[in-house]
Amino acid sequence: MPGTGPEATPIEIERKFLVRDPGWPRPVRGERLIQGYLSTDARATVRVRVGDAHSFLTIKGAPRGLSTPEFEYEIPRAHATALLRLCGDTQVEKTRYRVPVEEHVFEIDVFEGRNRGLVLAEVELSREDEAFSQPSWLGPEVSHDPRFKNARLAREPFDPAWIPDTGPAHP
Repeated sequence: MPGTGPEATPIEIERKFLVRDPGWPRPVRGERLIQGYLSTDARATVRVRVGDAHSFLTIKGAPRGLSTPEFEYEIPRAHATALLRLCGDTQVEKTRYRVPVEEHVFEIDVFEGRNRGLVLAEVELSREDEAFSQPSWLGPEVSHDPRFKNARLAREPFDPAWIPDTGPAHP
């Protein structure tokens, strides 16, 4: 993550794509994630995430281009579970797979529950203009489309009509 260090604001730079090809190289094991949103206003998003082994509280500031200030802290699972209850139905369920492609790792999220049928791939970069290989299974880029942000998907589930003439991405 760029901008790390005691004096720097941590910044996440990522690009997001639909996964259009059902032949993406699915690893044997993915990580089941449930994440809920305590706040989703224009200034900051506050998220709690429970994974198979770790739980996190994350605060994301307003994005500027592809860069977003991000503060993430590991928290006890019991705290995360209690915070998820506060989120009510503003939750997202997915399984995340990590797929190496040359020097980068794509995180592929296969959504479940209310967002079933949606598959997104994200790649984190060290600079907004950083080059990276785009495997054939990547579909259209949706980095700037707010409908594909997890915080929005928690409130407004995926609709295959968002992708004209092609239907949903392949799980």
